[in-house]
Amino acid sequence: MLDPILIMLIGMAIVVGGIIQFKLHPVLSLLLAAIVVALLTPTASVEQFFIAKGGLEADALKQAHKSIGERIASEFGNTCAKIGILIAMAAIIGKAMLDSGAAERIIRGMLKITGEKNAPIGFILSSFFLTIPVFVDTVIFLMMPLAKAMGLRLKKNYLLLALSVIAGAVMANSYVPPSPGPLILVSAFNVPIGLLMVCGLLLGLCTITVGYFIAKYLNTKFDIPLRDSPDARLEDIKAIAEKDDSELPSLAWALLPAVFPLLTICIRSAVEAFHKSGTPLTSSAFLNQIFDIVLFFGDKNIALITGAIFALWVLARQKKTTKDKLTSFVQTALMSGGGIILITAAGGAFGGMLQQSGISVRIAELTKDYQMALIPLAFFITMIVRTAQGSATVALITASGILAGMAQNANLGFHPVYLCLAIGSGAKLIPWMNDAGFWIMCKTSNLTEQEALKTIAPMQSLMGLAGVILTMIAAWIFPMV
Repeated sequence: MLDPILIMLIGMAIVVGGIIQFKLHPVLSLLLAAIVVALLTPTASVEQFFIAKGGLEADALKQAHKSIGERIASEFGNTCAKIGILIAMAAIIGKAMLDSGAAERIIRGMLKITGEKNAPIGFILSSFFLTIPVFVDTVIFLMMPLAKAMGLRLKKNYLLLALSVIAGAVMANSYVPPSPGPLILVSAFNVPIGLLMVCGLLLGLCTITVGYFIAKYLNTKFDIPLRDSPDARLEDIKAIAEKDDSELPSLAWALLPAVFPLLTICIRSAVEAFHKSGTPLTSSAFLNQIFDIVLFFGDKNIALITGAIFALWVLARQKKTTKDKLTSFVQTALMSGGGIILITAAGGAFGGMLQQSGISVRIAELTKDYQMALIPLAFFITMIVRTAQGSATVALITASGILAGMAQNANLGFHPVYLCLAIGSGAKLIPWMNDAGFWIMCKTSNLTEQEALKTIAPMQSLMGLAGVILTMIAAWIFPMV
């Protein structure tokens, strides 16, 4: 029986070699790697994986004896279920905002506040605070078209703008509740949610500052232009950038397709995080009905569908386009989004097969008796699991499962909130082809795989490393015990 770590290394070699060396399409490389990993994984390991997830032994046995094709398709479908509608609707919103001039109007409004010189700072802060209540991929989908429009307007620094959007979003996703990962840590370590919010905000602002300077350096080192893509042709963006203000939609209409989903998702996230389910929100039946409507639209899929409808309405209103042209427009946007969905789902299938190989359990066994200080140990375990199987959430769950008991039994010289921050930092290392989020960031920004590995991966990893160093310093100076 092969060691899960060896299986992981074989899968990594197939993905990286297939894409970079043999120039295979990412979907083919990822699915091929998923097949090989599944072939090398014993049935007993798959069964144990489903039992560990809380399934009954009979159900786990049934899952383990499914064909490899069925298991890969299942993980592929699970990933599609999570991100399929989001990506498709975000593709429509992004293209509609670019073509209608809404993105250009928002850019002009932002420049009045930040000035051209500080535009990347506006992007990194916006993506950071928006990702606290909103799904990280949603923020990237909605903000990347703005980065493209700004890059064309400035005629420089596109990589800096794209990396700023990514830097802010990924750090908030690991540190600040009510993002899903931090909520898991709150439960596992019994840390007050308000305390993790404050500490996560402070650490997040520090790490995105580091990320900003890294992005500035990478922007000078790599001359990556803003490229043509089917959903965002440069000549179309340029033509819009040269328009007079009177030819663009008003700022309120321009913001509507993005702000409506963000606002409703924020409200729903806040209610789910702080309100006890099953009890009325207010004493007024009328207000409760209003809240029910808002919460309905706050579902991330419903919110993005509604945002896409608003985006198309703004486009039709601004360009006075015909129904046939609108149908053709949606078709083009969905073709672009469909490619991202396929790559992301294939990445999810590969990551799912790695998880079924027992890689997380194997790493837990290797590190359980490691006599290292708990904060760097938490970071190290999370980093290894994250790099091995791609999912930051799985890495958070694995590390919290290993360390929660140790933290409770050990005579800690610092508050457990620092362990949460160390785990959140470790979840940033190292993004590559087995991570669905990597493909989303890569494809929405129009970077090649090699460019993403040279820019997004090191920036994100260095921000995570800065996070754990700052966490250790804070635990030493302010132990809070």
